[in-house]
Amino acid sequence: MADTASIIDSLHPLEIKVLAALGRQLAGPSPSSLQEEQLAKAAELEASQLSMAVEWLLTKSLIRVETEKVVPIVSLTKVGELYFEKYSPAERIISALRQAAQADKRLTIQDIQAREGIEPADMSGAIGSLKKEGSIRIAPGGGVEATGTPSRLAESLRAILQQLRGSPRELQAFAEPMRHVIQQHAVKRGNPHEPFRIDDRVERWYALTPDGEQVARLIAQQEVGQEVSQLTPELLKDGAWRGKRFRKYTISLRPPRVAAGKRHPYREFLDMVKRKLVSLGFQEMRGPLVESEFWNMDALYMPQFHPARAIHDVYFVKEPTHARAIAEPYLSNVAAAHRNGAGTGSTGWGYEYDLHRARRLVLRSQGTAVSARTLASGPQVPGKYFSIARCFRYDQVDATHATDFFQVEGIMLGPDITFRTLLGLLDLFAREVAQARDLRFTPAYFPFTEPSVELHVRHPRLGWMELGGAGLFRPEVTQPLGVDVPVIAWGLGLDRMAMVALGIQDIRDLFTADLELVRTTRGRF
Repeated sequence: MADTASIIDSLHPLEIKVLAALGRQLAGPSPSSLQEEQLAKAAELEASQLSMAVEWLLTKSLIRVETEKVVPIVSLTKVGELYFEKYSPAERIISALRQAAQADKRLTIQDIQAREGIEPADMSGAIGSLKKEGSIRIAPGGGVEATGTPSRLAESLRAILQQLRGSPRELQAFAEPMRHVIQQHAVKRGNPHEPFRIDDRVERWYALTPDGEQVARLIAQQEVGQEVSQLTPELLKDGAWRGKRFRKYTISLRPPRVAAGKRHPYREFLDMVKRKLVSLGFQEMRGPLVESEFWNMDALYMPQFHPARAIHDVYFVKEPTHARAIAEPYLSNVAAAHRNGAGTGSTGWGYEYDLHRARRLVLRSQGTAVSARTLASGPQVPGKYFSIARCFRYDQVDATHATDFFQVEGIMLGPDITFRTLLGLLDLFAREVAQARDLRFTPAYFPFTEPSVELHVRHPRLGWMELGGAGLFRPEVTQPLGVDVPVIAWGLGLDRMAMVALGIQDIRDLFTADLELVRTTRGRF
């Protein structure tokens, strides 16, 4: 062991109190170990102070855990508190039957349940237990009668509730019949609606190690008292500092980390995306989260029989189910485009368009719905628009999929816009926003764009990952909305772009409540 005197100098006042208490125990006739509560009382420490001191001393190998025992502790749940105030279901059933017998009435199970306001599950369990005990019986015709036999269950519950009302108690402090009742009515997995909770409390007895005994003896010999951590004017004035023991400071120790406040890394990423797009001259467009099928799909030339409209792909709104109306002339124009093309150079989808279905409300499943509304609002030509849109789709959650996600949606329109313009923009987004080093384009199909393309980037750990789709809007989309110039559009998954930019391997970590992950995640922007 290192020099005992230097060890004493390094001890915290709380540690000295614990060692002194165990040292006094060592010198006495009783066992040399102390249980936690006994040690706290002997050292005159609060539970939290004792916990800190014990952890430090265990690390320094000055004390050891001599004995450890798991003790089941019983306490009341909120249901138990309610049972204490308003009586348990078994007690209330017996009481109701006695009152009915005095009034010469017969009650059914439904009568008792309605009268006492007992939950069906509680009612069923209590009736079953009382029948098993012989305290009640079911008479012909469904009536419930009290037999006059006392209910051991009701009496035991009342006794246990009264004993636990003040404070929790050890399970072993109850007699065996009561322990059985407690265990039968304790909270279990899948059945939280019970009056009792059994928690395991670990009780430990601590004793000094050989090194700790040497330190404790020296503390007793030197009568080490309370340390002074600050030299005050009063101590200097009357010379009292000469008899004081000053606490030593070790400047080599690392100071505690002070975590400065910072924005969530994903919030920073979203702000960066918006800042870069605005700096490129894009105007922001907005739209509602709850959208009609018309703007979410119909205006994008998606036929009403498209499989993406099934409940397995979109979330339908339960109330209200439909929008009041769709603005004209866009409803009529889009309906005609679906039926026969309506002069767009297309034959349309060739089916009878359902005007009622067009008003069906859904949670927005794609940011392109915002672009459709913008095209119908008389946009500037030439013009550049973007939206950071939150979208919702029924999906299996995994490392790269979520049921709600952000898309960066955008359109550019003008007489000189071409597909090559789109490819250049996608390349710019992948390198500047996602900060990807490797990217590739693959041909794709979407009902509302032709030609269409998908953008893929390489994640450092997950490999190639699709960011989203893009293309040149078809005339069946633009002309019914009043636009007669070329329009390129894209909808890219911002969550996946953030995964690449932030070096995150699981999309769920973007919304984590883990403060350590939030503090240590750094973006390269």
